Amino acid sequence: MKRRDFIKTGSALAGTALSLPITGFGSLFGDRIYKVGILGYGDRGSGLHNILNQLPGKFEVSSVCDVLDFRLDKAKKKWAGKKIKYFSDYHKMLEEKDLDIVVVATPLNGHFEQGKATIEAGKHLYIEKTMTFTADQAMQLAGIAKKHPKQVIQVGHQYRYSPLYFKVKEMINSGYLGKVTQVDARWDRNHNWRRAVHAPELERMINWRMYREYSGGLAAELLSHQMDFIHWAFDCVPSSVYGTGGIDHFNDGRETYDNIQVSLRYADQGMIGSFGATCSNKHEGYHFKIKGTKGMVSLLMDEGIFYPEEEIRTELQQIDGVSGATKLVWANDSGGIKILDQKTKDGSIYAMEDFYRCLQENSLPHSNVYNGGRTAIAVALANKSLQDNSIENWQEKYSL
Repeated sequence: MKRRDFIKTGSALAGTALSLPITGFGSLFGDRIYKVGILGYGDRGSGLHNILNQLPGKFEVSSVCDVLDFRLDKAKKKWAGKKIKYFSDYHKMLEEKDLDIVVVATPLNGHFEQGKATIEAGKHLYIEKTMTFTADQAMQLAGIAKKHPKQVIQVGHQYRYSPLYFKVKEMINSGYLGKVTQVDARWDRNHNWRRAVHAPELERMINWRMYREYSGGLAAELLSHQMDFIHWAFDCVPSSVYGTGGIDHFNDGRETYDNIQVSLRYADQGMIGSFGATCSNKHEGYHFKIKGTKGMVSLLMDEGIFYPEEEIRTELQQIDGVSGATKLVWANDSGGIKILDQKTKDGSIYAMEDFYRCLQENSLPHSNVYNGGRTAIAVALANKSLQDNSIENWQEKYSL
């Protein structure tokens, strides 16, 4: 990138000139309201219900399904007076003729069968991340989707819809960071990640994230978001994956690790991604750093700062009479530039707004069965490496 162009881009960064995802599509496409069934009514399923209610005129939740009676009872109490049907068997819910969409927000091990059944029932599908439990399931679901082109399938990787993350992707693509060689991503907490259990026999169903039968653990539940963003921003997949971890603090009967570190090598990019999570320290919480020869982006969920290298910082502080660029406003005394002037909304709102557009246009979502499948495969490889202490290599058949 020429110096003049670089300074122009710097001026754009100070404002909001870089392109952002379009939102608020209802006025463009009329007043079609889609009937939604939510499969899995834990924290995520009930949370998505609240998100859908923030988009009036687009979606109406008409069915709720869960295998746990107390969750259905809670939903019935909360939504008393609403025309919502309740099911404990999702196959029965899929028989509803006026049902347009199924939101799958169940434990990971159920995603494939439930997603498959939804598509084959002729319903549109919003399936939470990660899309599937195994690599083979990801490939199979992508194959099923190809046979049902009228069904819109979106995967719940919300960062693909955030204006902040869109802007960072554009910075990367424009060369603003220079040659990126390192990604450092963490999602830490100091908590056992355990939920209260109403009865001993419900332990594995309620605390499913802790058991390998149901869960992909920290890699699937947390780090998959950051992995997916790297795949999107750089249009890449890992060439090899190596992970290490263990149950290093909470020896409470869990099977999934409470402390992991996964290295993904992107050979075609000349880049290494380090993705880590622990349940034993929350100081850094969520952080996401993308490091290039011209500068580093440091991201939180809803705000980010660009830290230029010293030489680039000097260029950005100058006034270029030709380009008309002006001095930038720096973030406090940190030496960084704010990427957006304001915090973004919940990423699920942007994702659902765009899901509506895709339904109206019968178009492929930004986060779809193919790129969502590749991220699910990367997570499955990470977990295999963690469990087997092996290096896992990307195979040609994974390139959906």
